[in-house]
Amino acid sequence: MQVSAGAAALALPKAWAQSFDHSHAAWTVLLKKHVVLKNGGTASQLRYAGMASDRAALTAYTDSLSAVSAATFGAFSKAQQMAFLINAYNAFTVQLILTKYPNLASIRDLGSLFSSPWKPKFIKLLGTEMSLDNIEHDTLRAKGRYNDPRIHFAVNCASIGCPMLREEAFVADRLEAQLDQQALRFMSDRSRNRFAGTKLELSKIFDWYGGDFTLGHKGITSLPAFAARYAEQLADSPADRAAVKGAGLEVDFLDYDWKLNDAA
Repeated sequence: MQVSAGAAALALPKAWAQSFDHSHAAWTVLLKKHVVLKNGGTASQLRYAGMASDRAALTAYTDSLSAVSAATFGAFSKAQQMAFLINAYNAFTVQLILTKYPNLASIRDLGSLFSSPWKPKFIKLLGTEMSLDNIEHDTLRAKGRYNDPRIHFAVNCASIGCPMLREEAFVADRLEAQLDQQALRFMSDRSRNRFAGTKLELSKIFDWYGGDFTLGHKGITSLPAFAARYAEQLADSPADRAAVKGAGLEVDFLDYDWKLNDAA
């Protein structure tokens, strides 16, 4: 049986989608080696000096991401796409830090008064040049594509105030559990989210991206309703937890700590 050239070309993206390492094993090896868990596992730091010594392995992994075409990516399942993009964001962020490490105290040192470190298109991904903002805002957060606010607990901006860099790669077959755990870990960190007196004090992330928590993911249509799911993490006494579950509390947003999440 002969297969036409056109049919063969159409089959290529699916074949590449199947051959791509969706376990992201190379990234997990690096993370397990260099991520340091903090605060009972609710936060983490990264040994950037160690990542620098393993830069060849990091580059090999990011090169494998860059080799994936838009057509191949389109053949991935939704969970495979999300895992791919989250891992890409985190790995390329580490690469960006290493361009100046150890001579920086914050990722914002890579920008200036007039430029953001998240906007330069230094990333080869899906057949084009992308920035970190492109990965996060134009793909992961694109309205109608994934509509999953938990991505904010998965992407890591190399800062103390950011939700922790996970100690393993995100993978499609465990993505739901991984994202749920990332949310639980972040909401359990009282330095960044807590009930205080008569109000909620939450991370600035919820101020910047509060709209993402109104899109109906798992039935959640408001930020207080999202916080109510974590009453036991945010408060101690039964009365305080009941207040959080009431979902009618005033919310204050805490200052964001932009210091580099370096474990050196």
